[in-house]
Amino acid sequence: MQEIVMTREEYLKLEKRLDELNTIGRNEIAEKIKEARTFGDLSENAEYNEAMNEQAMMEAEIAQIEQDLANARIIDTEGIGTEIVQPGAKVKIKNVKTKETEEYTILGKTQADPDNNIISDLSPLGKALIGHKAGETVKVEVPSGDILEFKIMKISK
Repeated sequence: MQEIVMTREEYLKLEKRLDELNTIGRNEIAEKIKEARTFGDLSENAEYNEAMNEQAMMEAEIAQIEQDLANARIIDTEGIGTEIVQPGAKVKIKNVKTKETEEYTILGKTQADPDNNIISDLSPLGKALIGHKAGETVKVEVPSGDILEFKIMKISK
């Protein structure tokens, strides 16, 4: 299984969400299914089908959270070094071609939020940066197939 990098806060947040789904969520779905069954023929019962679909989506979310928690590696963001890029670090990079700079925090997939410059260690850019030092240039193949080059300007906590 693939290791999932996350902060202690994210781990606790996922545990809380899992507990809510296992208790409140399952009880609410059971009530919806019970109520929908009273509406008659199940083969033509839209409410029943909707409740069953909702149950399936919730069970899939539960399974995903359980898998993520089972494969979690908690990172101590306070103990992050600045010698090399690693999960938990902030990295300032410059696009070699456009000269534009960006700063990203690299965390695990469950905490990725590109709109807030938090990228996953499993993303193309995250993978390319991990293990490199300030001053080094890395090449990143983006989903379009293009190869971009970035110079690592600074690594911080």
